[in-house]
Amino acid sequence: MSLRASASPTAPADPYVLAADAIELPPATLATALGRIGPGMVLAASIVGSGELIATTTLGAQVGYAVLWIILLSCAIKPVVQGEFGRYTIATGHTALEGFNRVPGPRAGVGWLVWVWMLTVTLTLLQVGGMYGGVAQVLHLLVPSVPVNAWVGVCFLITLALLLGGGYERIERFAIVKVGLFTVLTVCAAAILLRRPDAVTLADLQSGLSFELPAAGLATAIAVFGITGVGATELVMYPYWCVEKGYARFVGERDGTAAWAGRARGWIRVMHLDITCSLVIYTMATVAFYLLGAGVLNRMGLVPAERDTIIVLSNIYTQTLGAWALWLFYLGAVVTLYGTVFASTAAHARLFADAVRIAGWYPREDADSRRRWRNRFVVALSVVPVMFYWFLRSPVQMVVAGGVAQALMLPLIGGAVIYLRHTQLPDEIRPTIGTTVLLWISSAVMLGFASYYVWSRI
Repeated sequence: MSLRASASPTAPADPYVLAADAIELPPATLATALGRIGPGMVLAASIVGSGELIATTTLGAQVGYAVLWIILLSCAIKPVVQGEFGRYTIATGHTALEGFNRVPGPRAGVGWLVWVWMLTVTLTLLQVGGMYGGVAQVLHLLVPSVPVNAWVGVCFLITLALLLGGGYERIERFAIVKVGLFTVLTVCAAAILLRRPDAVTLADLQSGLSFELPAAGLATAIAVFGITGVGATELVMYPYWCVEKGYARFVGERDGTAAWAGRARGWIRVMHLDITCSLVIYTMATVAFYLLGAGVLNRMGLVPAERDTIIVLSNIYTQTLGAWALWLFYLGAVVTLYGTVFASTAAHARLFADAVRIAGWYPREDADSRRRWRNRFVVALSVVPVMFYWFLRSPVQMVVAGGVAQALMLPLIGGAVIYLRHTQLPDEIRPTIGTTVLLWISSAVMLGFASYYVWSRI
């Protein structure tokens, strides 16, 4: 498989093809390195969405503060797997699905794990449908004369207009705006809640660290673990955003020289900085949503349901910031939920187009074919979740179902990354023993949650 190709002078460089003229030294200072982050912001745009606004807040409404530990654990352990998946891509130039395709096991055109990933994404389109529904419910509250289903159709058309033919830079800019807006507002609301003596006590927070799973809300708890922090689908997305940002191209093909190893380690450090910045953002947002669900909705006896999801959730703002904040919540909910639709559709279209390439339908160097397949999947991955919502019409249940599917996929991803770390990485850029131990621990925890859910359902 050739990794080199020449582009026309006017064509943008193809980030999926490693070329000598694209090699670039990594930034030498923290300030310049901060200017080169971005994939984590795109990922945060996917993360701070249905999982946080709907599933996490609903879990807090159902069980109070009891499972705060799940939120913290979910956010803390997955970046280890994320970082090692990114390391593999930067060092080899291989995409995430190419890595899956190298995992031993049955094959049918592509490896078994690629097929499992495709099945998981199909199920998580229920989440995307739930987000379409959440956005449509807000817009219907603002313009009641337009039915919810019609608003879903409008959002669908906007998605096609924004994503067809759109490149990485457009997605990154949208992600930064989206992440900044609602995260700041929600963290402020949670901070106000924490200052109210009647809302959150030290005993409440201590009860949330008791490491117990609730009998009530178990499915939601497992779903929250699956989609808060870096969910299964985001773990697979992240290496693609690293490729599109240019990290792998900047390193270049491995040539066995010390210069190559230095570039690889340098750009991997930039990736780790990118992961850390996004970790801080989505952890703050996730914890804030959970505290608001537990401290506001649970005390009010309200749990979001099929047709009143947004109305119930709006209390997390109006009961902390005041009635005037209702419009802020509506704006934030639209930006948050739609931003996740936008980012996840953009990523999944790229991954499915890559799966077609891995199956042998076009060569790596054929950027035009990749772009055509990506646009086809933009359409398909927009149509399916819209149809899901039109038939199911329950954002909470749709998000929970998608979250459970992600939770069950997590240990498979952890196992694949362990395999790639021990068999595919060049020796000169392998992680430390400590990082490797953390990778095994993280994968074991993800396996434990998935196994517990399966066992509880037998």
